[in-house]
Amino acid sequence: MTEDLRRNLPPRPRAVALGYDLAKDDAPRVLASGGGLIADKIIALARDNGIPIHEDPALAAALATVDLDAAIPPELYAVVAEVLAYVYRVSGRTRRS
Repeated sequence: MTEDLRRNLPPRPRAVALGYDLAKDDAPRVLASGGGLIADKIIALARDNGIPIHEDPALAAALATVDLDAAIPPELYAVVAEVLAYVYRVSGRTRRS
């Protein structure tokens, strides 16, 4: 595909799945990450399993630089905490539920 055609296409989605086990993790970890078809699969699995989805392309791009199964870096703690608060709110759970 030529560069001119690529510029006219909508951007391919990027998705990152995070996990956090309060009992063993110091910070959330990146469980899955990918763009295009991989992102589509991550999103579909989340929907199929009732996992809330938060869209933030800039955060997804930043998290995509983190190795799989690695903890997120401290500079992303605040923004990820906001996302986790959103997830708990929309799912009707508290942190300990």
